[in-house]
Amino acid sequence: QQNLVESGGGLVRPGGSLTLSCVVSGFTLNYYSIGWFRQAPGKEREGVSCIGGTSGSTFYKKAVKGRFTMSKDNAKNTVYLDMTSLKPEDTAEYYCGVDFEDYCSDLGDMAGLDVMYDRWGQGTQVTVSS
Repeated sequence: QQNLVESGGGLVRPGGSLTLSCVVSGFTLNYYSIGWFRQAPGKEREGVSCIGGTSGSTFYKKAVKGRFTMSKDNAKNTVYLDMTSLKPEDTAEYYCGVDFEDYCSDLGDMAGLDVMYDRWGQGTQVTVSS
């Protein structure tokens, strides 16, 4: 059974920081790409960042570049998203997903990246508000 479980969301003030975690099971991070995605109320799900399985390369949506950092620990089967300088527009449900074709790219500012991904976690809510 292939599963992904997100954690680390919460309420934070503008300018604050949060670190999200995604623990995976049933597959290895060495070969498959993991992406972070978010969906705000009334909006479509959008790609935020991804990390390649074999390459370890990271890509980011322009709106978060320089503020968010994605990393992974293969031994712990865990992927992280460090979010700093958070803004109210970052408020959303955040999901991690896996692509078993190991596709990770910022092509088109990650538009439509989610359709490439195969399995998803249940999500964790991030709210940025004063």
